Amino acid sequence: MSCPICEKRKPARFCPAKGEKICAVCCGTEREVTLDCPSDCAHLISAHRYEDEHRRSLPADTPLLDEKIPQDIVYTHQQLMAALAFSIAKFCAVQPAATDTDVLAAIQALAETYKTLISGIIYEKPPDAPLPRELYAAMTAFISEIQKQQAERAASASLKDSQIFYLLVFLYRMGLLRTNGRPRSRRFIEFLRGQFPQAPELKREESRIIVP
Repeated sequence: MSCPICEKRKPARFCPAKGEKICAVCCGTEREVTLDCPSDCAHLISAHRYEDEHRRSLPADTPLLDEKIPQDIVYTHQQLMAALAFSIAKFCAVQPAATDTDVLAAIQALAETYKTLISGIIYEKPPDAPLPRELYAAMTAFISEIQKQQAERAASASLKDSQIFYLLVFLYRMGLLRTNGRPRSRRFIEFLRGQFPQAPELKREESRIIVP
């Protein structure tokens, strides 16, 4: 028998994504790339542990990297930050195909939109891909609802576009540092889910690991 992926090496590791054994090399190179790995795969967990010990740095040309976030913005808007994170996690809970790439694309596009609002120019460009576009729309609707509620409460200070922008930039950078850059990675999504362990809306999917 040979590995069903490379058809060269001997299969040595059981892959829950394929339901059969594959070789160690293909496990390492195709993990979260062509393989849709479940979060409870032992080999994936081991790989993520290694990544945690060897944090990657962001490239100099990373979008929005040159934006200076005010030091107090996250602390003064902790509830809104948590609400934004929860809205993303909730969306991904009902969209199991969502990946970190989808989430980051939506957050970046929305941040870019608010960047134009700050300058007084309204220029909106949602992501082209369907899933990030849906998340973009969901987050836009969520923020609009928050602003509507604040407007109805005269005593409540209105949320400024600049404040929303910086929170989105912070969330975007957090996601970039949490993900590993692989196309099918869900490390950032899993991190967000982990912040709300008691929320029934974020119930994890059933394990796809099949005992060989």
